[in-house]
Amino acid sequence: MKFIEIGIGNKWLVRTETELSDGTEFETKGVVRPIKCQSIYLRFWIGKKVYIYDSKEGFKKTEKKRNEFKIIFGIRSL
Repeated sequence: MKFIEIGIGNKWLVRTETELSDGTEFETKGVVRPIKCQSIYLRFWIGKKVYIYDSKEGFKKTEKKRNEFKIIFGIRSL
């Protein structure tokens, strides 16, 4: 699974996070192709609260242990 993200709060303005089947993940600067769009999402991370709207899964609200500020537009891809 790949997550292509554009926005503020990550290490790079545009990045691709890749999750492998064994649970490990790594990130790469820029867009890694090919893109097979599964859904698009908006993520707002303010303090410890994270609000996500995903076109496939709907609205989600979670909490994290660390404080961050992020505004991200993303594409979930295979």
